[in-house]
Amino acid sequence: MSCYKTILTTTDFSPASERAVLQAHSLARQCGAQLHLLHVVEHFPEDMPCDLVAPEDVDPEAFVRATFEGRLAELARRMDLEVASLRVVLDSGSAKRKIVSVAGELGADLIVLGSHGRHGRSAWPGSTAGAVGQQAPCDVLTVRAAAV
Repeated sequence: MSCYKTILTTTDFSPASERAVLQAHSLARQCGAQLHLLHVVEHFPEDMPCDLVAPEDVDPEAFVRATFEGRLAELARRMDLEVASLRVVLDSGSAKRKIVSVAGELGADLIVLGSHGRHGRSAWPGSTAGAVGQQAPCDVLTVRAAAV
């Protein structure tokens, strides 16, 4: 088996995605691969929670981008990641589509993402992990959430 060169991992800042980020980091270190950490803000700006509403005198897109860039940087610091690239994408479509698109842009040979596993195996094909697994241009590793 050859080692991966470019690994894309995604986070929604949940415990499941944090486990995936740790796994991706471990693989990147083992392979000497470049690691990219991605967060996709879906359906901007219509579905923003109240804590992400920009002050009146601030551009909403810039505010949301800065907020999540800060959260990514904090996650990378907290997990002691040697991350080559942190990226926030605001998209009016779905995270599923954007993850696959970014993987193609980067030439990623592995995508690592967490699975919440909230609904059991029957819901997997409709999940983000399932859709990415079906559409990705590369290998996909789904890291399950810790057993409760």
